[in-house]
Amino acid sequence: MIRKVLTFLLLSSYFITSGCAVFLAGAGAGAGVYTYINGELKTSYQATFDETNRACTTVLKSLEMVITEKTSDSIKAKIKAKQTDGTPVTIKTVMITPGTTEVSVRSGIIGVWDKKISELIHASIAQRLQ
Repeated sequence: MIRKVLTFLLLSSYFITSGCAVFLAGAGAGAGVYTYINGELKTSYQATFDETNRACTTVLKSLEMVITEKTSDSIKAKIKAKQTDGTPVTIKTVMITPGTTEVSVRSGIIGVWDKKISELIHASIAQRLQ
């Protein structure tokens, strides 16, 4: 617990002194540092790249979103989907370390992003990875 608090404080001081526009929230798997910039909500999960990508695909299907495109190499992947109303959703994953994967979710079109849907997708991914 002390390690998580120290990590949080270190990251907080880094972002404050570097002038980076970042929202810091919580600590722990799936609830570390969140960023929301230009419609993209990002966080890192304590899970392997493959586990995370499986969770992302499962979440989209469980939310009745149609996957329209999937691309992947050994360290990054992109899944494009459409909500039932046709609104686009894009999930990007990047392996940070073998046990840590960063996930960014963008829902909606440029200028009309839906942060609530992105938050729902992240919450569902976090639940699947527990």
